[in-house]
Amino acid sequence: MDELGVTQQYYIAAGSSPSDDRTRVLKYGTTFAVFNRYGDIEPLGLGEHGIFYLGTRHVSELVLSLWNTRPLLMSSAVKSNNFVFIADLSNVDVTKDQQIVIPRGTLHIARSRFLWHDVAYEELRMFNYGLAPLDIPFRIAIGADFADIFEVRGVRRERRGRRLDDDFTKHSILMRYEGLDHVERQTRIDCYPAPVEITSSELSFETSIAPGNSTLFHFSVACNPHQKRHAIGYPRAMAGAETELRACSANACAISSSNDRLSRWIKRSMADVEMMTMGNPETNYPYAGVPWFSTVFGRDGIVTALEMLWLAPSIAKGVLQYLASTQATEVNPEAEAQPGKILHETRRGEMANLGEVPFGRYYGSIDSTPLFVMLAGAYLDCTGDREFLRHLLPHIDLALEWIDRYGDVDGDGFVEYQRHGRKGLVQQGWKDSNDSVFHADGRIAAPPIALCEVQGYVYAAKLAAARIFSVLGDDERTAALEITAAELQHRFEQAFWCDELSTYALALDGEKKPCRVRTSNPGHCLYTGIADAKRARLVAHTLVSADFFSGWGVRTVGCHEARYNPLSYHNGSVWPHDNALIAAGMARYGQREFAGQILMGLLDLSGAVELHRLPELICGVDRRSGQGPTLYPVACSPQSWAAGAVFMLLQSCLGISTDCGQKKLVFERPYLPDGIPQLWLRKLQLGDASVSLFLERGTGAVRVETIEKQGELMIDVR
Repeated sequence: MDELGVTQQYYIAAGSSPSDDRTRVLKYGTTFAVFNRYGDIEPLGLGEHGIFYLGTRHVSELVLSLWNTRPLLMSSAVKSNNFVFIADLSNVDVTKDQQIVIPRGTLHIARSRFLWHDVAYEELRMFNYGLAPLDIPFRIAIGADFADIFEVRGVRRERRGRRLDDDFTKHSILMRYEGLDHVERQTRIDCYPAPVEITSSELSFETSIAPGNSTLFHFSVACNPHQKRHAIGYPRAMAGAETELRACSANACAISSSNDRLSRWIKRSMADVEMMTMGNPETNYPYAGVPWFSTVFGRDGIVTALEMLWLAPSIAKGVLQYLASTQATEVNPEAEAQPGKILHETRRGEMANLGEVPFGRYYGSIDSTPLFVMLAGAYLDCTGDREFLRHLLPHIDLALEWIDRYGDVDGDGFVEYQRHGRKGLVQQGWKDSNDSVFHADGRIAAPPIALCEVQGYVYAAKLAAARIFSVLGDDERTAALEITAAELQHRFEQAFWCDELSTYALALDGEKKPCRVRTSNPGHCLYTGIADAKRARLVAHTLVSADFFSGWGVRTVGCHEARYNPLSYHNGSVWPHDNALIAAGMARYGQREFAGQILMGLLDLSGAVELHRLPELICGVDRRSGQGPTLYPVACSPQSWAAGAVFMLLQSCLGISTDCGQKKLVFERPYLPDGIPQLWLRKLQLGDASVSLFLERGTGAVRVETIEKQGELMIDVR
């Protein structure tokens, strides 16, 4: 396959420009919806609009028109809790015989939509502000293409299943599709009151509203119509969903600041993580991102759990539980599975069922397994939950065995990867574009590839496992793991350090030759602690230099490298989660001011993007005075590990660590950058205790004041 073909494997296609860069997103469980500011689902632009369920698009068109014309948009938003979309619409000037018979603004339509239990509920509330009765014809164009998410992303299929005949009642239409996997997928649209006509492409309505009066129309779109819950109607569904939302948020720590932009960013980020988690069949497991990755991803789930650990350890427990339950038990080259390996992703669509894509249950990531052990150790450090770790211990043992046996195939002490299946990912680190690992002259590195950050993850995993075995009383395993970690650290420094670059090599290729390229990957080596202290400071200075820091954040690749392209996915873009891990690494080595610089860059980014929601990534173009960021056109938004970034950034700047066993909350040399003078943490839970704190930036150290405390808990400011 030529280089272009290789680069484009599982590429998210952009055949045209997005129809609107301000799309609206809702998600609940395995269902999500992407639509425009009107609330319409249109087959335009990148084609990402739709209501999706279990990896299939169940609604590909849903467009409202009044008097055969698109209504006027006055405003629209998704509420700050991410639960309900609301749009205010009105009529355009309606003419007859070239005379305006109904002036614009006479009719007000409040359109709202939310998702709950595989159903999209919608309400149209119409108000007549005119002086005469209004006879209103309106239509909703409908369509269901039942496209697999990978088809929507641009993968072409030689064959598809077949559309079955639609079924109609007075109030509803049932659209059906039989896939090549012999699964029948159905979409049922119910309307109350009933339309005057229903066809396979349109719902037609007529209503009359007296002056000063209003009327209501309710719709439901059920992607799993066999489930009886879809028939409960809009008001009851709204009440049930709001109750669940309140319960989900009841124990969450509230973080706010005297910097209002930071408060809004934090609020949206917390709501995004909740939305990506709520309703999922995998308890307390945040899906990766909407629209392309709304499913379980091992790496993404672990990183999000690490970002949120000091605030919500329940996420870490949920991620560990699910990944342990799906840990590989056999060798399967097509799925990249070996015993002990941790999942990369799962898919439940038609193409995954048929093996047209290998991602039904896919293990093609080199880092999920050591990250799993890292998270287990961090969870124990934070919660002291020995009982759960004893339950997890067999899975930790299997993961450690995978690292040594399958991860290090050639026995050189480094963990490396190469593709085993025919359809899997070529690159299996977090930068999984096929052109993301290269030499200084731009040549793609030949496998097997040992990434620098993966050696850091393995080092941290060994130390995490040592702490676990120490707490559980196995001193022999503890000592052995500490020794192997120290040996890895020594080998790593010898093999990866590039003195002329003031950083570590991106990777070692199949001939053990270093890829002497300056990238953001060594920032993860700071996070894991594998880096030598003196060299860590050099890496930190490199990553905040003009070659890397765009003004919005740290780029993935330095701007003088051969394959640098600020518009690419991984070779010069800015990723919030990458920046959060880098900042945490800088803080680990005493560079809290650099961590604060990254925090402020991403704070400015949150203020420049809609909804204060950090996307999966942005382009790495230099920040320009008076201009906003250059957005990446097919980035997921929301993306869980992007949403979690702000919480790891705050933790890094404030030096927060938690020790539930010792009932202690530690602030080690807390730092707040200019622009964040004050911060409040309200009802931060630590085991059975909770505390509310006020932090204030002064001329010296940050002052930490306890406002309220419940239960036994010590605040340790160092």
